[in-house]
Amino acid sequence: MERPHARTALGLLALLAIIASSLTAHAQEARRRWELQRQIRLDKFEQILPKAMRDSAIDMWIVAVKENHTDPLWEDLGRGYVTGIGYYVFTVRGPGTVERAALGPSGYMLEQSGAYDIFGPASQLAQFVRARDPKRIGVNMSQEMGTADGLTYTMHAHLVKTLGEPYSTRLVSAERLVSDFRSHRVASEVVAYGEAAGIAVQLAERALSNEVITPGKTSLEETAWWLQDRLLERGLGSSFDMPSVYVTGPDGIVATSSAYVVQPGDVIMIDWGVVLMNMATDVKRVAYVLKPGETRPPASIQSAFDKAIKVRDAIKPALSPGRTAAETMKAMDAALAKAGYGVIAFNRPNADDRTDVAYGFHPVGNAGHDVGPSMTTWQPLQQTFTLHRQHMLSFEYFAYSPIAEWGGRKLRVPIEDSAIVMEDGVQFLHAANHRLLVIR
Repeated sequence: MERPHARTALGLLALLAIIASSLTAHAQEARRRWELQRQIRLDKFEQILPKAMRDSAIDMWIVAVKENHTDPLWEDLGRGYVTGIGYYVFTVRGPGTVERAALGPSGYMLEQSGAYDIFGPASQLAQFVRARDPKRIGVNMSQEMGTADGLTYTMHAHLVKTLGEPYSTRLVSAERLVSDFRSHRVASEVVAYGEAAGIAVQLAERALSNEVITPGKTSLEETAWWLQDRLLERGLGSSFDMPSVYVTGPDGIVATSSAYVVQPGDVIMIDWGVVLMNMATDVKRVAYVLKPGETRPPASIQSAFDKAIKVRDAIKPALSPGRTAAETMKAMDAALAKAGYGVIAFNRPNADDRTDVAYGFHPVGNAGHDVGPSMTTWQPLQQTFTLHRQHMLSFEYFAYSPIAEWGGRKLRVPIEDSAIVMEDGVQFLHAANHRLLVIR
């Protein structure tokens, strides 16, 4: 006969084996993610950074960090422990060659990444700069782009004092360098971003299903928290904090991620993103909640969604490398007008029978709203940047179509997927939305 304490011991051993297996799996996943980010960094330092520095006419780029106060590019540059103050210093040393130094930052992940040629103490900075005698020193200061504005007022004062004359007078904004460095993508970034975006789409579509939502019982905030729990389970971050789970009706948005309970007949949307391996996504999905007796969405709702999807074909030809974002916006407006759509400001639909369109093609990549060329109204500086190959962007627009049951008032259908600009036009980084989801 098996003794009770023996059964307990066997059970404990089995539990320990499961825990050990789980810990091993997580360790392997952590290493996989680190190694892909390592590859991204190496490719960008070797292939993107030299041209970005040359195009910005910057001889040396200094990214300064403090303990517990890192720069927005900390992940991009390899992280690292910082006690007190540290610097990542990049110096043009010849055609296509940039020397990479970490003065102060240290640690396993940074030192094992292969990204830096030189490691040393932060106290070497002034001597290091004098030996290289750069004529223009880029630092992360920007009026408009937060990603390129990591240098604090006190750190700027510290740099001026530390470098002394004449180098303190050679400090210039590195905002264009930062934008070019980030927005010119390498193949390994496309791989990582595609994985992140695929997860975001999959989870959004699961959330807009009966797996999560029971009409008359489930609230919008419960749906949003379900998404947050999935992020916790998979070790992912959120691009925009709480996911926007919202219902749209004849008078616009009814409620967003609130205690509002989903009802039959609702048109419900999710706007959100996940963060994986320093890649942050931004996607939307749309669903209709069937009423009792319905087997499919009403013809008017389905037609509004179908019209929204067709807008994509009108816009795509206007997106190609070689012209500024502002010029691209004019081409997009012309293409939409030619196709018979009304081109409107956000949430200002016309009182007619046409489908109206408002768009916001912002950059994506390391942030949900990233740096680089931007076809939006809220990033004016980035409208002046030129579209280039391998620029990743949010293919985001809103189509407003009249609904007969709403007295002709228009339903706003949001469409947002992640895309990349290539030589022959724009391509999608995951399966682009093509269907109206149904909740029963």
